[in-house]
Amino acid sequence: MHPLAAPLLTGSRRALAQAITLAESTRPEHEAQAQVLLSEVLPHAGRSMRIGLSGVPGVGKSTFIEALGVWLADGADGSGGHRVAVLAVDPSSARTGGSIMGDKTRMPALTVHPRAFIRPSPSGGTLGGVTRRTREAITLCEAAGYDIILVETVGVGQSETQVAAMTDLFVLLTLPNAGDELQGIKRGIMELADLCVVNKADLDPAAANRAQMELGSALHLLTPRGAVWQPRAVQASALSGAGVQAVWNAVQEYRQVIGARLEARRQAQTALWFDALLREAVWRSFVSGQDAGRLQATRRAVLAGELTPVQGIEKVMLAGMS
Repeated sequence: MHPLAAPLLTGSRRALAQAITLAESTRPEHEAQAQVLLSEVLPHAGRSMRIGLSGVPGVGKSTFIEALGVWLADGADGSGGHRVAVLAVDPSSARTGGSIMGDKTRMPALTVHPRAFIRPSPSGGTLGGVTRRTREAITLCEAAGYDIILVETVGVGQSETQVAAMTDLFVLLTLPNAGDELQGIKRGIMELADLCVVNKADLDPAAANRAQMELGSALHLLTPRGAVWQPRAVQASALSGAGVQAVWNAVQEYRQVIGARLEARRQAQTALWFDALLREAVWRSFVSGQDAGRLQATRRAVLAGELTPVQGIEKVMLAGMS
């Protein structure tokens, strides 16, 4: 048994942090160890509610997550207290590759809560608003006994949609000026949202009411006919805590409506996970099997305009099959 497995399964936050670090490592020996650990704890995972959250910069994602997380960890919903894990993704610099990793400083109350675990991770250039190992981190958190997993993306855009493919519920946070927000968000991410939350509603109640109505209408138009769940919009104020219970009530209603379909959704997500890992493995295997000098020569020919990118790829593929 992997040495981290036993403490992880007893809920050790230290072991969980070490396990996620191991899973995120790109060193071959660490990747092998991580897979051994994951296979051992996998039977104990899968019992949480996975919630993805995204929104435009300045919408108050971290503040909202802290308000919701503390509310759940304190057991304000009558549960006696949930164990809440937050997986926050920080954007990596395109120049240096570094990340600020400041999510813990933006969630001071949740950071010190005994029933919470916060893990900021760099995006590492991965598109989709998450990291290449977010799925593994979710599994490890579930194995450690966390029953609420909150995944915060780097921010909203046309590519920040991968979180919807690894969570049970996708929450989109918006500001009261929803008219402008809808122009920035566009259809791509709106049609993936299961729930829209107009945050900072207390700043301009009239605008928040308009935003809720506009978002509700947009969600209705984007929902396929015959869909089991009708996405909706609610209001909240993370600073005051107003609306947090309404958000959680909507989450609970969603879970009841989806019911047995949740398992099928998770199986579809696992299939996507498998396909993504397969593409990554095939690519790495293909590149490692290529003659480095020949590959670089083809790349230089493409950059020099001697070959089109498609011709370059065809040349590399033919060389790989020969």
